[in-house]
Amino acid sequence: MSMPFYVSPEQLMKDRADYARKGIARGRSVVVLQYDEGIAFATENASRALHKVSEIYDRIAFAAVGKYNEFENLRVAGVRYADLRGYSYDRVDVTARALANAYAQTLGTVFTTESKPLEVELVVAEVGRTPDTDQIYRLTYDGSVADEHGFVVMGGQADRLGGLVAEGWGEGMTLPQVLGLAVRVLGSPVEEGGEQRTLTSAQLEVAVLDRTRPRRAFKRLAGEQLADLLEG
Repeated sequence: MSMPFYVSPEQLMKDRADYARKGIARGRSVVVLQYDEGIAFATENASRALHKVSEIYDRIAFAAVGKYNEFENLRVAGVRYADLRGYSYDRVDVTARALANAYAQTLGTVFTTESKPLEVELVVAEVGRTPDTDQIYRLTYDGSVADEHGFVVMGGQADRLGGLVAEGWGEGMTLPQVLGLAVRVLGSPVEEGGEQRTLTSAQLEVAVLDRTRPRRAFKRLAGEQLADLLEG
C-alpha cells in the first residue's frame, strides 16, 4: 500500500512563490520614474514588436516583467476592462487603482488555485494633473499590491538596481535627467569591477505618461527623439 503524497499548504505556497520569482528574475529589468511633467518607463528591449510598456487608457500605462505571453494576456484584459468601464460610466471613472485591484484579484486567484503561478510582475501607473496626484502601483505574482512613490524597479537584479536609482533620483527631475539615470542604472555592471555598458536608443524601450498632453498622456520615445533626450 503506497502512502498518500502530502505537501503542507505553507510548502506549496513557498514552492509556487520560488517558481514565480525565478521566472521573473530571468527577465530584464524595467525602471519606472516620476519626473516633473509625468512618469517615465525604461527597459532594455531590442524588440520593436514585443513591448513591455504599453498604454491602457487615457492617462494610464502598464509595465511588466516576466513571461511575455502571460503579461500580454493581462495587458489585453486591462485594456478591455478600462474600455468597458469608460464606456459604461465615464472616462474619468477609469483609474489605476481600480485596475490594480482587478489585476490583484486575477494574480491572487491564479496563485492560490492553479498549479502554476503567473511568472509576472506589473506596474500600473496613472499620471495626475500634478506630481502629488500621480499613482504608481506595483503588483507581484501572488496578487500583492504596493503603492509606490518616486520610482519602481522590477525584474532581474531589482534590489541592486533599486538601490542605484534611490541614490540618483530626486523630486522635480526633468525627463532627460530621469532617462539618463535609468540608462546608467540599466547598464550598470552586474559584478563589482565589471564593465559599465552604454545602452543606445536602439537597445531601449522608453515611454512616458506626459501630464502636459491634453487627453492621451501616453507616448513612446524612440529613434532620434530618444537619442536627443539621452544626450540632453
